[in-house]
Amino acid sequence: MERRIAHLDMDAFYASVELLRYPQLRGLPLVIGGRRRQQDDDASAFARLRDYVGRGVATTATYEARAFGVHSGMGLMKAAKLAPDAILLPADFDEYRRYSRLFKAAVAAIAPRIEDRGIDEIYIDLTGVPGESLELAQRIKDNVRQATGLTCSIGITPNKLLSKIASELDKPDGITVLRESEVATRIWPLPVRRINGIGPRSGSRLEEMGIGSIGALARTPLEHLREQFGERQSRWLLDAANGRDDRPVVTVREPKSISRETTFERDLDAVRDRRELTRLLVDLCDRISGDLRRSGYVGRTIGVKLRYDDFRIVTRDATIGHATDDPAVILAAVRGCLRRVPFDRRLRLLGVRVGTLARQVEAGPPSPALAQPPMRGLFEGPAG
Repeated sequence: MERRIAHLDMDAFYASVELLRYPQLRGLPLVIGGRRRQQDDDASAFARLRDYVGRGVATTATYEARAFGVHSGMGLMKAAKLAPDAILLPADFDEYRRYSRLFKAAVAAIAPRIEDRGIDEIYIDLTGVPGESLELAQRIKDNVRQATGLTCSIGITPNKLLSKIASELDKPDGITVLRESEVATRIWPLPVRRINGIGPRSGSRLEEMGIGSIGALARTPLEHLREQFGERQSRWLLDAANGRDDRPVVTVREPKSISRETTFERDLDAVRDRRELTRLLVDLCDRISGDLRRSGYVGRTIGVKLRYDDFRIVTRDATIGHATDDPAVILAAVRGCLRRVPFDRRLRLLGVRVGTLARQVEAGPPSPALAQPPMRGLFEGPAG
């Protein structure tokens, strides 16, 4: 039986969830980013991108904002130059996670073999599911819309690599069914960076070699690629360009670590801003504890990540004697890591990570949230 794999991608997911909350903003350029939530129902009262001051980045944007060149990961100050009148809303990840659970449950009611790829996308193995591909995709889309009020785009092909590309071909609210025989006509004209796994660096190297399209890559001799990429990556590049991918849909995936981080609106000093840094650190530990409990894990390796105002990044890890999801234990380990960090510059980012994960068979009652600890000892200047 020929494999039939779907990739489902929610359309401008975060922005679309916000439009359910604020339907009066439909049709307007909208960017998700920043921190404060607007409560007024009058669209004219919402914050505008031109008024933003800070170093935040766009989490996502509606298609109306994308038409101005705004995209996810772009600095909000830069985005303000492209679309100054766009409306700016902060991200609400608790609400996005709730809608993520809803849409995945709606898909599972029709096709239960799902590989979770993040908050807004999944792979679905449709090989043994009755129905023609187009009709089946429409049923899934209808179920998702009924459960969430949101639209999605679906690509159905013989493998995951092609389905990921196909789901982007008819966005938003699209369906693309692609057969292996159509790779040359529908996939080869696309730029090489449309292949999931070819990032900016590899893409730039290919373009420097005169390889701009997927078709050009597919026709490149292996030995020509080997000089730049080595044997293993060169073979993968040729397989990908020719639409070959035998990876299965993985329905259970064990995470390697769980992390949280926050970028500050302004650079913070480890001494003068100790109170604010402490509050942020306690909040990160609380949130990671909640993430661990919701996903049923405990961890033994606890680490901290700092980015300085000159963009240097430093990380420190510590392995504790027993796996935990307790926010107080996580905080204590992080404080130990911070004692090994130099605080000779101002800070722009703080992150906490828990790794070496294991399943928590009997999680017990939730650990209590952390009270604010004494300020002394968390951020007290240079490490000694």
